[in-house]
Amino acid sequence: MSFTLTHRLFLSPPQRTHLRFTFKPHTLKPIVSSPSKPSYRPIVSSLSHNSEHLSVTQAKPRWENMLSTAASLYPLYVTVGGVVACFKPSAFAWFVERGPSSYSFSLGLIMLAMGLTLELKDLLNLFTQRPLSILFGCVAQYTIMPTFAMIISKTLGLSPSLSVGLILLGCCPGGAASTVVTFIARGDVSLSTVMTVCTTLGAVILTPLLTMVLAGTYVSIDAIGLSISTLQVSPILCFASCDLRLGDVVVAPVLIGSYLQSTFPLVVKMITPFAPLFAVLLSSLLACSVFSGNVVRFNSSIGNASLVSDASLVSRLQSLLSGGVGAVILSVMLLHFTGFFVGYISATICRFREAERRAISIEVGMQNSSLGVVLATTHFTSPVVALPPAMSAVIMNIMGSSLGFFWRQISGSKQELEDQE
Repeated sequence: MSFTLTHRLFLSPPQRTHLRFTFKPHTLKPIVSSPSKPSYRPIVSSLSHNSEHLSVTQAKPRWENMLSTAASLYPLYVTVGGVVACFKPSAFAWFVERGPSSYSFSLGLIMLAMGLTLELKDLLNLFTQRPLSILFGCVAQYTIMPTFAMIISKTLGLSPSLSVGLILLGCCPGGAASTVVTFIARGDVSLSTVMTVCTTLGAVILTPLLTMVLAGTYVSIDAIGLSISTLQVSPILCFASCDLRLGDVVVAPVLIGSYLQSTFPLVVKMITPFAPLFAVLLSSLLACSVFSGNVVRFNSSIGNASLVSDASLVSRLQSLLSGGVGAVILSVMLLHFTGFFVGYISATICRFREAERRAISIEVGMQNSSLGVVLATTHFTSPVVALPPAMSAVIMNIMGSSLGFFWRQISGSKQELEDQE
């Protein structure tokens, strides 16, 4: 015996959408006790106006939701780590002393973890179906940040050394942490990953050229020397000089992760829920290590920012924010805020999808501050030039991860985000 139940949904305006349920009950044996009524409660993920079937998905286990929530707390981890690195830099000495191998190894693990969240076909389809998104993101990266870095430095009246450092930071390519933040924000992770690689390769020419054009009025810029150093450091995509190449540190882990996702989905499905939290914790450790390893050694050169170990916490905080350091913090915050805001607005004007807007905004606003630190300490005599990139290591991650957390909270699932477009 079978029967069919047809129910019509009338929306505004009325749509010819049908929900059809077919039940084929089995022959039941006599039961003495009063039988309970069976309940059929499928979990509906989405229903489009023109769909003829209902998409049913299983709810995530509670432990997966807890891992996802823990990964979204990236701003908290970086903030706490930044405070510890500022007032007790020795807490990260064990990690800094093992650099640069510890930096490059951790970065490879981060990219491998993010690769597990991607499918290989998504990366390939990005080049074949959406090359304009990549081109637009790369152009925005090297126009928005350098221009506003020069404007902010002039507006705040920064010293020549600090102005050069801020402009150098603005001319750097996108940072690897942007991929993690894009994942938290439910953005286009494939686009963010490809943009990071492309802007890093372009940095060999564009970073020295833009720095010479925009900062050449303050100091003499050795563009050829910057280009050589960028060629040595930029393909590494690490937080200090090391011997690994781009394919070993970034491209290979991403491709391996996405290949495993496509080839062994059941095995990867068991590991994937842990991957975002793992990448977030490692990114926080890297950012705070860069901050503690570089800012502290500049304290002797910046009298007003020197920290006295026996002073109270309030006194040390006032000492840190006084003088030029306070202006550096403000300028770095303004630069990254402008990158996030203008990047998103420009992508919106060009009618990109919401996920692409978020990826472009985060990729433009988050720079490879570690590359800026390496170039500043190598090619400029004043240690103050490296202060804006070093400050950016923590400030950028706090601002970017906070933005990603905000976007994650105001939007639903990834499927709901796509249905809204």
